[in-house]
Amino acid sequence: MVEPELEHKEGPPWKIVRRFSSFSAADDYRNELLIETDDLQAKVRWARLRDDFVVKVRTDPALEAQRLLEERRELKKRRKKNLQKKRRKK
Repeated sequence: MVEPELEHKEGPPWKIVRRFSSFSAADDYRNELLIETDDLQAKVRWARLRDDFVVKVRTDPALEAQRLLEERRELKKRRKKNLQKKRRKK
């Protein structure tokens, strides 16, 4: 039996927070960020052109998806409520 291929979905974009000249300093900063907040993802990347290390962060894709779902639900509730008001006026 062949399993269907799962479609890869992009998460929220990564944002550069700080730049460091050494990996150890960048990794220490990344670990501090992860301890402070639970809803962030952080990584250290090597920037080849500038010859330094970059700390990048983004919101956790699972939490971002949950937030978007809640926003859609709220929008649907508002639309439904407005539609019911229009129906009552008739």
